[in-house]
Amino acid sequence: MKYEEAMKKLETIVSDVEEGKLDIDVISEKLKEAQELIKFCKDKLYQTDREIQELLSDGSKEM
Repeated sequence: MKYEEAMKKLETIVSDVEEGKLDIDVISEKLKEAQELIKFCKDKLYQTDREIQELLSDGSKEM
């Protein structure tokens, strides 16, 4: 899954919860899915940040 896909799914879940579109039986399931999506997005951002930092530090060593 790509970051953008995860964010769109998360936004949909948040919107559905805020608008009261989900019944009580589905809310728990959707909140668990949202937690997994949040973790995925955080991990992806952390990984990307580490890769950028490595590239920047490698670039400064070459100068």
